[in-house]
Amino acid sequence: MSDIRIEKDSMGELEVPTNALYSAQTQRAINNFPISGQAMPENFIRALLNAKAAAALANKKLGVISENHADAIVKAADELLASTTLMQHFPVDIFQTGSGTSSNMNANEVLATMASNICGELVSPNDHVNYGQSSNDIIPSTIHISAAVSLKKELLPALEYLANSIRNKAELVHDHVKTGRTHLMDAMPVRMSQSLNSWATQIEQNITQLKAQQSAIQSLAQGGTAVGTGINAHPEFADTFAKELSTRLDMEFTPADNFFAHIGSQDIAVALSGQLKTTAVSLLKIANDLRWMNSGPLAGLGEIELEALQPGSSIMPGKVNPVIPEATAMVAAQVIGNDTAITVAGQSGNFELNVMLPLVAQNLLQSLTLLSNSSRLLADKAISSFKVNEEKLQEALSRNPILVTALNPIIGYLKAADIAKQAYKEGRPVIDVAQENTDLSREELLDLLNPAKLTLA
Repeated sequence: MSDIRIEKDSMGELEVPTNALYSAQTQRAINNFPISGQAMPENFIRALLNAKAAAALANKKLGVISENHADAIVKAADELLASTTLMQHFPVDIFQTGSGTSSNMNANEVLATMASNICGELVSPNDHVNYGQSSNDIIPSTIHISAAVSLKKELLPALEYLANSIRNKAELVHDHVKTGRTHLMDAMPVRMSQSLNSWATQIEQNITQLKAQQSAIQSLAQGGTAVGTGINAHPEFADTFAKELSTRLDMEFTPADNFFAHIGSQDIAVALSGQLKTTAVSLLKIANDLRWMNSGPLAGLGEIELEALQPGSSIMPGKVNPVIPEATAMVAAQVIGNDTAITVAGQSGNFELNVMLPLVAQNLLQSLTLLSNSSRLLADKAISSFKVNEEKLQEALSRNPILVTALNPIIGYLKAADIAKQAYKEGRPVIDVAQENTDLSREELLDLLNPAKLTLA
């Protein structure tokens, strides 16, 4: 038995693996784009299959394809979505035709093969599965659908979990006072809870801004077909499709106000990516703060001890590294890089079509996934589990000459500066130097230079 079969499309005959569910156009893409070896993201493929099922249901309701064909397409899509071997049927490289036509036809061919077997009639990839659609509206729509699902069901819950974890930890460490730092130099004291609550606020601000993107990312190009005019689609297809998809995914999707804008540009994806970049910047700040606070434990700050997760060196026994903050920092770098690529891709809208759609899909979905996963890891394996080194905190606080700032209103800036310099030079507690150089009593100085009191606004 041969391991290949001959398939035919509008360009002629082509050899295709015998057991492949896809057909000639998919095989041409496999042959044409041996570039990265990376297929489109699974969440993109899942969104595309859900879109194809919604399209079949809409077309059945509108009476433009038969009930038998439509039901078979939907059943095929559902079987694929439930399959543990889903991705073996979708091998097309990310770096393909800029409209994503190859991925669209990959889905059309696979569904047509399966649907034909299900209903016992020939189901066409173009005339039935792709009815009322074009790659030019289904691929932009799939970018929005997959990003919207990932945003709502993965990233936003992960960020809310992270923010709550930080708030909870802030309550537990509220009584710990540490040396504040500006320019990486000693500054006035802060409560550890104040540092953590600032992180939580950063994350919550990102949540607010991401939620503001949801309405736009849940608006779809579907119904615009080739150039935005809706040629070959039923006049009610866009609305009916959006309703069917909303039911399938339990989210509210709407047709775009202007199909031309959704097909010719990727501005909404660029805007979402920009906010993902901001989120990455916030995570990077938190990760780096944790790394600094954990540094040492002897030659660094050593203010906290992160959970020990794995040996840190292949040559230095006993070394343990801040691996989760480091992984988070790399995620942030990747997301920032992804945003740059998406920004360039967004500029590739030429007249009625953007021609870097697969790249936008890959980078946007990767950013969403990376941020979702790293946020939960950061919450569970770094923030919730770190221990405070109170002895180290107090050692730095007691010797911090910057505490003299609290005396400015009483003795003036210049006098306070002289006391700080002397304390630095002699390596003595500032309270001792201040007692020698002012008329303030020890009791007054203890009160004025109390680090805990100085953390109050």
